[in-house]
Amino acid sequence: MAFCKYSIDMLANNTTAVDNIFINNYLPFADAKNVKVYLYGLYKCQDGDARDNTLESFANELNLSKEEIEAAFTYWQEQGLVQILNVIPFEVRYLPISDVLSNTKKYNAKKYESFNAQAQEILSGRMITPNEYREYYDIIERMHMEKDALLMIINYCVNIKGNNVGYAYITAVAKDWANQKVLSTKQVEERLIQFENLKSGLEFVCKLLGIKKTLGIEDRALYQKWTEEGFDSEVLCYVAKKCKAKGKSNLVYMDNILDKYYSQRLMTASEIDLYEQEKTASLQIAKQTTKNLGLYYENLEPVVDNYIFKWINLGFSEKMIEEISNYCFKTNVRTLEGMNNVLEKFHKLGILTEKSLEEYFVEVLAVDKKIKTVLENIGLSRNVNQFDRDKYKIWTQIWQIPDDVIDYACTLSTGKDQPMQYLSSILSSFHDKNIKTVEDAKNSFNILGSKETNSNFSTGRSYTREELNSFFQSIEEIEI
Repeated sequence: MAFCKYSIDMLANNTTAVDNIFINNYLPFADAKNVKVYLYGLYKCQDGDARDNTLESFANELNLSKEEIEAAFTYWQEQGLVQILNVIPFEVRYLPISDVLSNTKKYNAKKYESFNAQAQEILSGRMITPNEYREYYDIIERMHMEKDALLMIINYCVNIKGNNVGYAYITAVAKDWANQKVLSTKQVEERLIQFENLKSGLEFVCKLLGIKKTLGIEDRALYQKWTEEGFDSEVLCYVAKKCKAKGKSNLVYMDNILDKYYSQRLMTASEIDLYEQEKTASLQIAKQTTKNLGLYYENLEPVVDNYIFKWINLGFSEKMIEEISNYCFKTNVRTLEGMNNVLEKFHKLGILTEKSLEEYFVEVLAVDKKIKTVLENIGLSRNVNQFDRDKYKIWTQIWQIPDDVIDYACTLSTGKDQPMQYLSSILSSFHDKNIKTVEDAKNSFNILGSKETNSNFSTGRSYTREELNSFFQSIEEIEI
């Protein structure tokens, strides 16, 4: 008897894990009675030492005969999911499904005598090897394809490739169709009819591409995919001509192009033509952008797909993208992803045109010059940083302290050990007392005289590296 085990109530309230491989690969093809036996047996495995874990109890619980239970487990043993250890008393061991799929299964040769003969008759150009037969048996038993359906696929492959076609080609086609749930003779027949109906259209596309090879099943499958996605013959011919003009005369390349069009819902020749025109212009933008950033890409299409189209869709003009790429280079932002972060921050600010960029640029630099004057007035000769900008924003926008009052407070802070902190505390005191004039500020500190400063300045269109660094630093804290 087991040292530790579940109570009856614990077992009833627990869960039984069912492998998804079983649900996908075995459950749809098994008899309902066999599925019921397998799942109930899986449940009983959680308490294998229980007294009611017997064949008789099993049969009573499922309302089946002992013979039906044994037959069900025999079926699952043939599938490789269980092992019957004893017949009297009846004892079953469940096996890991992953191990079943990875192990080579042994097949009953007599079961496949008729299939073997028919397959060899179809493949009259060579002898079928035991390994090849085993591959076919795997498709039939593990992928649940009907024998006659597989024979139809073998025959079709022979018609396409000749009677000595390799079995790797045959099994690749069969497995692909099995994965698409084309498993019965009826389903295979319907697929073959579809292929034949599409044959003339495919041959015309191949003629436009200049392809003269024998068309295989994989070629027909591509053409079928295109038509099912909604591309009509006019569009397929249009795309084939464009591929031919580029020197890309193969169906795989054409399939990649159509996949891109399909992902962007470009389904007509006019839509595709407009897209290609925009792409040509975008490639030029990508070329100029990467050049400005000091980058080189042999293939610019990924740059267009991942960045340029995105920026254009956000509303940035070609000129704006060029301007920002120049600014980025001068401020050591020299990657496309870095430039993308800058543009996303501009988009958040609503800065999409050169005019709005210039206005924002002038505004930032004007504020920075005012802050620079404050720093100089309190005896600091360093560059403006984000901390300074945050402080200045609080003083001027939130507390609404006038410039002349800030200038006066600077005269009180000059010569202090930590003049910026001292200045901030003075202005905080002015804010608490609602002081808005220099006179009130002087009275508050009982100090006569003030040091007036002139903060007027002008800006030009030509900016220094320091100004550009200040400008970009000003947007670093903006969250996208």
